Amino acid sequence: MSWKLVSLGSLLAVLALSGCSTPSSDQEPATTATAHTRCDAQAAAFAVGQKASAQLLEQARVKAGAQTARILGPNDVMTLEYRSDRLNLNADGNAVITRVNCG
Repeated sequence: MSWKLVSLGSLLAVLALSGCSTPSSDQEPATTATAHTRCDAQAAAFAVGQKASAQLLEQARVKAGAQTARILGPNDVMTLEYRSDRLNLNADGNAVITRVNCG
């Protein structure tokens, strides 16, 4: 009788795990509307030498094609992960943009 319980348990385990299988290679993965795009820092180079502001940040973000943007001061705490869709405007102590880069 114990072999019947083992067989039944094995069958139930196989059925439960079959729902965890990955799609076959002939199926295409779903695309999302929030696909990341790369930013182009050269397109936002016009910001260097200008006073940092929310309007300048948005203009630079749009021209660079970035999803997000941030202004980084000399003493600001920042995350260090690289994001190809984020524009960074680096400012000096007087809030003047000194460098533009992506990441």
